[in-house]
Amino acid sequence: MVTLQFKQISIPPGQRVLLQNISWGEFEGILSELGEHRAIRLSYYQGILELRMPLPEHEVNKEIIGDMVKILLEELEIDRECFGSTTFKREDMPAGIEPDNCFYIKNYRVMIGKKRIDLRVDPPPDLAIEVDLISKTQLAAYEALGVSELWRYENEQLHINVLQEGKYIESSMSSIFPNIPVREGISQFLKASSIEGTSAALRGFRKWVTEMIN
Repeated sequence: MVTLQFKQISIPPGQRVLLQNISWGEFEGILSELGEHRAIRLSYYQGILELRMPLPEHEVNKEIIGDMVKILLEELEIDRECFGSTTFKREDMPAGIEPDNCFYIKNYRVMIGKKRIDLRVDPPPDLAIEVDLISKTQLAAYEALGVSELWRYENEQLHINVLQEGKYIESSMSSIFPNIPVREGISQFLKASSIEGTSAALRGFRKWVTEMIN
C-alpha cells in the first residue's frame, strides 16, 4: 500500500477530487494536515470526501455576492454575524462543509464573540453561499447540517434553495429577504461588475436595494 500526505496532492483550479470510504477520523486528520490557510475547499458526507480547487473568477464572485448580502442587511437594518468559509461539521451526521461565505442572521445574537463552533450546541448558519456547481455530496451535507437557506451562483444565475422538511426546495424568493427580488438583482449586478467594475456595480446595487425598500 502506498501512503501519501494530502499536501502532496495537487488539484488544478476548477477541478475536484472525490474520495470514497473515508472515515470520520480520517476526515478530521485530513483537515488537520491541510490546516486552515489553504485554497482547497472540502465537503464530507457519509464517507465521501470532496476536494475542490476554485478558479480565480470563483473567488471574485463569492466576494461580490458576500458584499451584496452585507448591503442588503445594512439597508434593511438587520443585524448579522459573518463567518466566511468556516468549517462546519458534525460527527453524528456525519457531515462537514466549508461554504464560500455564510451568515448568521436569525441566530446572530448567540454567535457574537464566538471563536470556535460546535454544531452539537451551536446553530448552523442561516444563509450559506456557494459559487459554481454544487455536487450531490455538498448538497446532502448542507441538508444534513440544517442550513436554512443556500444560495448557489451557477451559469451567471443565482439559485435560492430553502430548506423544507430536511430537503432543499428551489425558490424564486429568499425567506430572509422576502420583499426584494434578490435572485434577479444579484444576478444583474454581478454581471455588471465584469463590465463596469466591482465598486461601481456595488454602488448600483445599493441604490437598487434602496429603491426596492422605498
